[in-house]
Amino acid sequence: MKVNDHLLEILARDIVKHLPESQRNLYTFIVNLEDELAQQANTSDHFMSLLVKHSPHQQAAQHFSMPFGEVMKEMKLIEGIINRELDEKVNKIKWIDYTNKIKEQRREDSFSRSYFLFIS
Repeated sequence: MKVNDHLLEILARDIVKHLPESQRNLYTFIVNLEDELAQQANTSDHFMSLLVKHSPHQQAAQHFSMPFGEVMKEMKLIEGIINRELDEKVNKIKWIDYTNKIKEQRREDSFSRSYFLFIS
C-alpha cells in the first residue's frame, strides 16, 4: 500500500510532537528555517545555495549555544528516530474502503468521492 505525502506529514508531526522537548525544539527550529529557505527558492539549486549561505544548522548551534558538530550529531539522531517510528506506523496502517457503504446509506449510484477508514 502506498501512503500519500500528506498522511506521512501528519504522522511525522505526531512523532515530532512526542520527542523530548530539547530534541523537538532543535528539530523544529532547523526545519522551520529550511522551510523558509525553500519558500524563497526558485529551483532546487537555488535552495541548495540558500542552505549553504544561511546554514540553518549553524544558526541552530548559535541559537541553542551548542557546538556545530553536536547539532549535526543530534539532528542525525532525531531524524533516525523519526524515520524508524514513521516506518513502524506506516507498517501498522490499515485502510478500510467504506465507499460502497456510504453510497448505500445515501442511496446514490454515482459517487465522486471515496471514503476510507484509517486505522493506525
